[in-house]
Amino acid sequence: MNAVAETVSDVMQPFRFTAKQDEAQEVCTSDATHVMLFGGSRSGKTFLIVRNIVARALKAPGSRHLICRFRFNHLKSSIILDTFPAVMKRCFPRVKYNLSKSDWYVTLPNGSEIWFAGLDDKERLEKILGKEYVTIYPNECSQIAWDSIQVLITRLGQKVMQVVKGMLEQLLKLRMFYDCNPPTKAHWTFRVFKQKVDPETKQPLSQPADYACFQMNPVDNRENLAPEYLRMLSQLSARMQRRFKDGEFGEAAPGALFDEAIIDRYRVLDGTLPQMVRVVVGVDPSGSGDEDNADNDEIGIHVGGLGVDGVAYLMEDLSVKAGPATWGRIAVSAYVRHKADVVVGEANFGGEMVRATIQTAASVEGTRVHFKKVTASRGKHVRAEPFSALYEQGKVRHVGIMSKLEDELCGLTTTGYTGTGSPNRADAAIWVLSELFPAIVSTKPDRKAVAPIPVVSHFNR
Repeated sequence: MNAVAETVSDVMQPFRFTAKQDEAQEVCTSDATHVMLFGGSRSGKTFLIVRNIVARALKAPGSRHLICRFRFNHLKSSIILDTFPAVMKRCFPRVKYNLSKSDWYVTLPNGSEIWFAGLDDKERLEKILGKEYVTIYPNECSQIAWDSIQVLITRLGQKVMQVVKGMLEQLLKLRMFYDCNPPTKAHWTFRVFKQKVDPETKQPLSQPADYACFQMNPVDNRENLAPEYLRMLSQLSARMQRRFKDGEFGEAAPGALFDEAIIDRYRVLDGTLPQMVRVVVGVDPSGSGDEDNADNDEIGIHVGGLGVDGVAYLMEDLSVKAGPATWGRIAVSAYVRHKADVVVGEANFGGEMVRATIQTAASVEGTRVHFKKVTASRGKHVRAEPFSALYEQGKVRHVGIMSKLEDELCGLTTTGYTGTGSPNRADAAIWVLSELFPAIVSTKPDRKAVAPIPVVSHFNR
């Protein structure tokens, strides 16, 4: 392609937007430097932004653009190997490009480059941030800390001319795109784009018009989705529907111990785990019997392990509403399947009942189980509090999506549990973490004795 002789319209395949994408496109090309598309999952946000970035790269020869995400592996699977090639095939089929799989950047025929980066790769990130860009796109920005966003903004400074009517004659506007499934209203995305205030000082932004946002939901993209997908979203928990179906920012519970955006940030989606040093099965019983448990709370059963990297991985939520014979079998089966070291169980219900249930189930299965009895001397939220700092540090990670467990964790606050029923799933997970990190709970009831772990910036790990 002759970069000067041809314009973007010459090489761009006609593409039919949905009605909502048409509206979003007007915002993406507005006078605002910072544009965030937010809303439910699979609403077309990422596709539209990547399409805009490619169009900007094609009309500005020699321009440089950055697409980043908190974790590179997530960026690779979702954009590099999925959305980006789909955009090129559907919207720019005539454009030949080269993808470097060593440095992970795309070179276009006019010399423009589109770089891909994970904020978790410090060494490579420092190299990438040594360059300036005319476009920066923090994908899934709810997973990225505000201080990291500010560092990215300092690299938005490339001065480059764009082709207009076959001639290099107009400066390409600096642009920063963002997208996210909305977290809570305490997150910087809500503060900056909806309230138009600085998330640190809470003072009004000096240039509020420079920050624009637009909401897009899967229902707006129904013509490109399977009908079953929308039905599936309608079956999620209220919290998950709020984020992934309705695309709304959630109310921030005062004193919440766990943040859904932080859980998302460190989530393991590809199933790749390190070797485990220790594996624990946690049980939090409700006291229900085998025949009469319809009105009882669930028995929390969770499996977690400590990796050789020093990180705890919550691997499987097996919580069930059932009596001892059933949940005992489930816990023992998990112990055998994961080659666990111990089953820890709360003894508040029925004294030695938990131990006896596990031993009976182990006998039926023809195996031996190491059991450790634990006693709850403090409230569930108090036991959970020391671990919120570990979540912020990325020292605790969820393997896959465990929506019911995460609902319960997000309902725990410094003053108690704000959800319905009893958070037995969360309690079982906390028993697991207590066993994996014994030092953090070695002190007696004084909560203040547990020193918080400082949060480390993505750029200083």
